[in-house]
Amino acid sequence: MGAIASLISLTSSISYHTIEYNNHSISTQQVQAVWMRRIWESEFSQELAPKFRDACIRESSATLAGFWDSLKEAKWIDDLERIDYASNKLRQLRIASEVGFVIPKTLVTNKAEAAREFFRQVNSKMVSKLLTPLSRSMEANSSFFLYTSIVKEEDLQDAESLRYCPMVFQEQIPKQQELRVVYVNGNVFVGALNADVYAAAKVDWRKPGVEVGAWQHNELPEEVVHRLKAFMGKFGLLFGSLDFILTPSGEYVFLEVNPVGEWGMLEKDLDLPIANAIADALLQTKN
Repeated sequence: MGAIASLISLTSSISYHTIEYNNHSISTQQVQAVWMRRIWESEFSQELAPKFRDACIRESSATLAGFWDSLKEAKWIDDLERIDYASNKLRQLRIASEVGFVIPKTLVTNKAEAAREFFRQVNSKMVSKLLTPLSRSMEANSSFFLYTSIVKEEDLQDAESLRYCPMVFQEQIPKQQELRVVYVNGNVFVGALNADVYAAAKVDWRKPGVEVGAWQHNELPEEVVHRLKAFMGKFGLLFGSLDFILTPSGEYVFLEVNPVGEWGMLEKDLDLPIANAIADALLQTKN
């Protein structure tokens, strides 16, 4: 939904639904596959009284949810419940460890003293992040996107405010390369950034304005690919964008998976056939 209310109709019968939007209509009978990129919460004009806005958002979301549910016989990339299940970062770390990935030492806490003690345990090499995104996008014009950030000792002097919101703290992993790995239905596409090229982004290359240099082709060792496929299988996902660090000692460290993550830069810079792989997966018969 845009800032100005959009007109939409959803017609139901016993066997199918039809949705109409901007003089276009589509029936669930016509849909054989769904590529689920992202769903954003509805937005409404400021002329709508705040006391009604939340109710309107809920009703709009429920209407769309009913339409998605009517597509349950279609092939989805990916099923919404699986996306939601896989989006929990603590669950990701647990399952990554179960399949044999190396993961960073991690603390989630809202206790200031626990954060300070962890800072000492990792020899003052610590980063912070959130469990959930606060923005729709990592683009430069996003109003509120918090990136992975280095934590310094002085940052913890006023850490008592943590009591209002738990935060993720991890050991800072030394980087030789940062890898964006795109998984599509068993196919693995890899792009690499050399850490010495993007020194300003040694914590998070996604920050706006950071010159990361060119993405480079890369391949994962066979045992890492095997673990990756096992990891994605645990979640039942056909697609995911995963982040790894390759350390100077040659160790691959799992960071996270985004079930609806970015991949266009790898196709653009490296000519990787990711879009074709997604299309092929959508055309395959539903399992």
